[in-house]
Amino acid sequence: MSTQEGAQEKIGLILLTGAGLDSRIWSKVVDGLDYPHLMANYPRREDSIESRNKLSLDEYVTHVKRQVDEWGSRRFVIVAHSLGGVIGLRLASELNDRLAGYISVAAAVPKNGGSFLSVLPFPKRILISTILRIIGTKPPESAIRAGLCSDLSAAQAAEIINGFTPEAVRVYTDRSNVSLPMVPTLYVKLTKDKEFSPSLQNKMISNLSPQWVRSLDTGHLPMLSDPDGLRAILGEFMANVR
Repeated sequence: MSTQEGAQEKIGLILLTGAGLDSRIWSKVVDGLDYPHLMANYPRREDSIESRNKLSLDEYVTHVKRQVDEWGSRRFVIVAHSLGGVIGLRLASELNDRLAGYISVAAAVPKNGGSFLSVLPFPKRILISTILRIIGTKPPESAIRAGLCSDLSAAQAAEIINGFTPEAVRVYTDRSNVSLPMVPTLYVKLTKDKEFSPSLQNKMISNLSPQWVRSLDTGHLPMLSDPDGLRAILGEFMANVR
């Protein structure tokens, strides 16, 4: 086998963001990881909110799958954060012959046939459903600062708020019929998360039934507040997948 062929065989990482976030949020985590990586983008980020809001969950998955096919790594581990868990599980199902592992970072793990909204506790599910219908998918600045950015610096929080891109409503509401991936799995629990509470994460851990659970003492965006810690966890996992 040539050196080039050997490099192509190396297992890569597909990184999926949570709602509203730019894929470059992973940059500090992948810097120093000796694995091919794809920081996947969600569709039509430059379009108007009205145009983007017509997108379905299927279209999000198709858009990411196209990037994976163009990327070229034959086998990979999916790393899904927050809302990205809904997309990640669908992607894992459609590309299961190439999947080497699956990692959830405080990510949604709906049961088969569920949506993102279905993972939320009942009162919050009703509240969020009402908010989505009335004001759409961009939270108020105060909510982003208190939830997503709870342990970030003022400069980091400002960057997240200014760059937040509302997602399509259907990414939250479309139901998805997928089985859990039959590969090594890991859940990264964030113990200071104000957006996805530790108790909700415990429910997601129960839904995923991962082989491993690791904890980080951070809020919802460890790729910014503790990129070294998250990188170490990903590196440990990658060293044990084949």
